[in-house]
Amino acid sequence: MMNAVLTITWLTFHEARRRRMALAAMVIGALFVALFGIGVWLIAREMERSAPLAIQNQAYSFLLIAGLYVVHFLTVMLAIFASVDTVAGEISTHTIQALVTRPIRRWQALLGKWLGFALMLTVYLGLLSLGVVAVMWLIVGYWPPNVAAGLPLLALEALTLLSLSLLGGTRLSTLTNGVALFMLYGVAFIGSWVEQIGALLQSSDAVRIGIITSLILPVEALWRRVAYLMQPPLANNLPGPFSTSSVPSEAMVVYAVVYAAIALLLAMRSFGQRDL
Repeated sequence: MMNAVLTITWLTFHEARRRRMALAAMVIGALFVALFGIGVWLIAREMERSAPLAIQNQAYSFLLIAGLYVVHFLTVMLAIFASVDTVAGEISTHTIQALVTRPIRRWQALLGKWLGFALMLTVYLGLLSLGVVAVMWLIVGYWPPNVAAGLPLLALEALTLLSLSLLGGTRLSTLTNGVALFMLYGVAFIGSWVEQIGALLQSSDAVRIGIITSLILPVEALWRRVAYLMQPPLANNLPGPFSTSSVPSEAMVVYAVVYAAIALLLAMRSFGQRDL
């Protein structure tokens, strides 16, 4: 049973690696890390001449979180674009029928695909995020707090969207699935800002709306927790685009894990009942 799953995992990973989309994502990611390093070097050179050390550290913290936000966005986009067609597209072209023949069961095929894409997304995220962190450390000697706690949450974001994408692909067309995922992400993004502004203005209704949108899709809530963990306390207390006035709790992390697992289980069940 596991041999079949691992075989499909390996095939999915290599297929994703060979696709131009994955190659383009890697090239863009490498280009971003290089430009990020040049920007950090130029900014650091100017700040060392005039800015106090405390101001420098706050600026470096802001630059790092800004860089990780770009990594977060690129990974979210790759998670959607890479997986949105993997089930729906193969069903529409009938190529899935060659894969789910005996003795491979449908749930094994879907689980193998999930693991293959999860491996690709984790490698991609790891290279980019560690590249950003390494650039900051090598150029200015700044190392953010809670790296070991923050970066896995970025991976959890991608895995959550991956599970949801495969679930949608078992019942929706590629276009409909992609539109639905982007709309859900947009709702979560706006809801996150509503919650942050509501917390600053002490509006319990606005905060409640943000929490509800986080329950619908917990991706942005995970990002806000990453930003909170990987900034020094002073940066979180100062107003700014990456300061967190309403911090998602550890319960939200647990919820996201359960959310991703249930979406994957539902995807396997839905795929098993789908007429091919």
